[in-house]
Amino acid sequence: MTFLARDSLHASLQDPVLESIGFLNEIMNRYPDALSFAPGAPHPAPYAGLDTARYLERFTAHEAAAGRSPDRAARLLYEYGPARGLINGIVAEALRRDQGIDADPDTLVITVGAQEAMFLALRALIASPNDLLAVSDPCFVGITCAASLLGAGVVPVPEDADGLDVDALAEACRAARRCGRRIRACYVAPDYANPSGTRMAAGRRPRLLELAEQEDFLVLEDNAYGFTALPGTELPALKALDTGRRVVHIGTFAKVCFPGARVGYVVADQTVRAADGSAVTLAAELARLKTAVTVNTSPVCQALIAGMLLEHGGSLAELSRTRSVIYRRNLDRLLRALDRETAAGLPDGVEWNRPGGGFFVRMRLPVPADTELLEASAAQYGVLWTPMAPFHPGGAGTRTLRLSCSYLDPDQIDEGVRRLVAFLRAHAGPRPGTAAAAGARS
Repeated sequence: MTFLARDSLHASLQDPVLESIGFLNEIMNRYPDALSFAPGAPHPAPYAGLDTARYLERFTAHEAAAGRSPDRAARLLYEYGPARGLINGIVAEALRRDQGIDADPDTLVITVGAQEAMFLALRALIASPNDLLAVSDPCFVGITCAASLLGAGVVPVPEDADGLDVDALAEACRAARRCGRRIRACYVAPDYANPSGTRMAAGRRPRLLELAEQEDFLVLEDNAYGFTALPGTELPALKALDTGRRVVHIGTFAKVCFPGARVGYVVADQTVRAADGSAVTLAAELARLKTAVTVNTSPVCQALIAGMLLEHGGSLAELSRTRSVIYRRNLDRLLRALDRETAAGLPDGVEWNRPGGGFFVRMRLPVPADTELLEASAAQYGVLWTPMAPFHPGGAGTRTLRLSCSYLDPDQIDEGVRRLVAFLRAHAGPRPGTAAAAGARS
């Protein structure tokens, strides 16, 4: 029998973030009847009874109308297809119409979810140990896991109520230069970020792009949750403001269509110039990398997404309208339930933010929000949540948890909050035997 020493394998396998994700999955399996505020998954109602055949036919009819023979249009679904994707023109038109992002279809790559787009972008941009990735702190664990797999150094940059602290990012750039290194890219989710629910203020967005130009880095914009904004409160995507082509825009159809399709995209319109003077787009380079990772994104899944878009007039806004109503309803229900159930009081130090959109509410506790506390919450009160420490590459977040309201129905949210508040009243005070408990007794 062959035994492998764990320390002989890649260091990313010992990343504590992977351990925390594994524990969360394990505890959800052990307590299947618990109400869970843990998964940031889309609500299943919009894709119940999904007529996949109709959407596939809608796409092939569109291709036939564009000049392909009906047989050739149908065969597109059964072949590997180009690494860049089959539906680039349809997605590019939707981005232009709904978000003001004027991207040539050749500057898009259709990816296996947004996660692959992040991985490809980092693989292309982080070329040496001196290249660093700046991230908002807290941030989505998918980007830090991708950086870990690639051995890329991560620089956490704090955020406040208005999003990523641009002044702190500027100082991080200067600090990197003093050490002979550089910030090569900065990851940010400007609209209702996972996990914090924070939204970058309108005035801070152009400042970030100005700093990117000044310090010569690219911004990796994750646009998963912008569609949940209340009508009339939308803010422009960073890519829509990007006159200097500093933004690599990453999106996903998981939230507005259905997650099982695993279709995302990246807009990478930067120019890459070779030593001989020839030039291609960064998207072309990402597509070359993709051939070594997933070869191509499933043509069937792409066609499903395209068919859904086409049935909604080619508009992301129209396609996501029903979904956004569900998520705004759930977020409002969660916040109102917290207000109602806590009217009689909570232990000092329990507080939460009030995001205007997205899937997530961040709650701070006066005690560690760790796996021990989560185990008690699940076993004794039948309610689950996500510890936020893994989302903080800077080491903070040990007393913070994330509540996701996207996957639940309204009555489940009400009952889940009732259980959560009962749990907090019993467990969110100082633990016996701790210094804080001794101070409380004295």
